[in-house]
Amino acid sequence: MKVVFHEAFYQVYASDPAAIEGRMEAIVKVVEPAVELVEATPATVEQIGAAHTKSHIERVKAQGVYDVAALAAGGAVMAAEMGLKEPCFGLIRPPGHHASSDSAWGFCYFNNMAIAIEHLKKQGRIKTAYVLDIDLHFGDGTVNILGDKGYVIIHNVSASNRDAYIEEVRKEMEGCDADIIGISAGFDNHEHDWGGTLKTSDYREIGRMVRAAATRCNGGCFAILEGGYNHQVLGHNVLALIEGLSD
Repeated sequence: MKVVFHEAFYQVYASDPAAIEGRMEAIVKVVEPAVELVEATPATVEQIGAAHTKSHIERVKAQGVYDVAALAAGGAVMAAEMGLKEPCFGLIRPPGHHASSDSAWGFCYFNNMAIAIEHLKKQGRIKTAYVLDIDLHFGDGTVNILGDKGYVIIHNVSASNRDAYIEEVRKEMEGCDADIIGISAGFDNHEHDWGGTLKTSDYREIGRMVRAAATRCNGGCFAILEGGYNHQVLGHNVLALIEGLSD
């Protein structure tokens, strides 16, 4: 499976847990032998501007993180485009699901998922989309940007019990009908991460369910990295999701 990545994501661009040294290295070490790495390219100003205001873009520039944030957004766009033909994973950072149209918090700057989905829609490559957010934290930014668009369904998994969590995803995927399914793939719900809920094998099962739903809909699917902060398990969780998507 293709994984969109760039060595620039190794850089420590901030002091938050998503940007900490060694996080991306821990993932690449585990997944690289099993995937094909594709180099990310930056999103254009027009692509970013479809999801964010000019003032927000200027604030990100003022923080000195525009280049890496635009590269992450571009990686998400690439993953979404590839996902129309075959499952793809965007191994990108900074994350994005807490970035709204005119503000951001929670280690995010640009909303990578919203930029990718809006790009596909504006290009006429999809009519409908579904965003499954499996991060521990609610993706408020994605809802802010895409929630009223009419062509996107967004679901943030809310169950705190492991069995209920998987059942919630299962029901959502059984009822899903979209041209593209995008996973905001946060891994901080793992039993050895902040959420303490899911096992590594659960991410594989989530990937399988998403892939099955996309196949049934004759559509595509992709995932992009959001949270996940325990470096000892993060790479294995990412690989499990990739394996599930690869079916």
